[in-house]
Amino acid sequence: MLPAVVSLSLAALACSGSSGRSGFGEDETAPPADPAKDTTPAPGFDPAPPPPAQPVEIDEVFGHSSDTLYRLDPVTKSVQVVDKFNGCDQIIDIALDESSQIYGATYKALYRIDKTNAKCTLVANGEYPNSLSFVPKGTLDANAEALVGYDGDTYVRIDTSTGVKTQVGAIGGGLVSSGDIVSVKGGKTYLTVKGGTKCNQTDCLVEVDPKTGAMLKNLGSIGYDNVYGLSFWAGKIYGFNDAGDLFEVTLGSVGIASTLIAIPQKPAGLRFWGAGSTTSAPLEPKPK
Repeated sequence: MLPAVVSLSLAALACSGSSGRSGFGEDETAPPADPAKDTTPAPGFDPAPPPPAQPVEIDEVFGHSSDTLYRLDPVTKSVQVVDKFNGCDQIIDIALDESSQIYGATYKALYRIDKTNAKCTLVANGEYPNSLSFVPKGTLDANAEALVGYDGDTYVRIDTSTGVKTQVGAIGGGLVSSGDIVSVKGGKTYLTVKGGTKCNQTDCLVEVDPKTGAMLKNLGSIGYDNVYGLSFWAGKIYGFNDAGDLFEVTLGSVGIASTLIAIPQKPAGLRFWGAGSTTSAPLEPKPK
């Protein structure tokens, strides 16, 4: 009987060995994942990059005398001196584009002006109007803002690279520019004027078509004479005149209301020759 038992044991051992080789040589169990190669986001993790930060809106409009740049905070109504113009003098008006880059004109040249220190960089020599503003993209150029102004009653466009002026249109109605124009994206375009039967004692404020320069509506007397500077912020218009007055203009359904703004330590003999604000100025005040 012993041989039979031995044979049976060997057979069982052979079967056991065969099963072991099969499991060792070709293991069907997948290896554990390599953590370094795991691309599955952890719970709660957003793999998308954050949106770009929005630019901080700075509440500011600018006015100037012939030799000094001023900054007005239209929310607090505080007025500060930026600096004396450096590299240009006798500035007769300024304009700000949508990024708040200032351009300024003298009787003989066009300049870019740094709003932080009033330093001037020459663009071109030539004669330029004393009423300047940028008009928004899509007004006179489908792809860019345009610098415009009035020579008397004539509406012109100015190339900011070459300084070349091109006539666009005219105000009409027997009116001439008193001193400044202001325009804002999504809003309207305003101009101070003289002449006609209504605008002889004080300047009038008119709405104009920025595509043609023609008057759309005479809004009436602005309450001051020689308003050589206009700016806009959050639904309000700010006027700067040759007598050194700074005032806020509110447009109502029945007329214009102008409120004087105090200038701390106002220099004796201050005369405002111009003003400007960015074309991206807000149309309405910030919610409180």
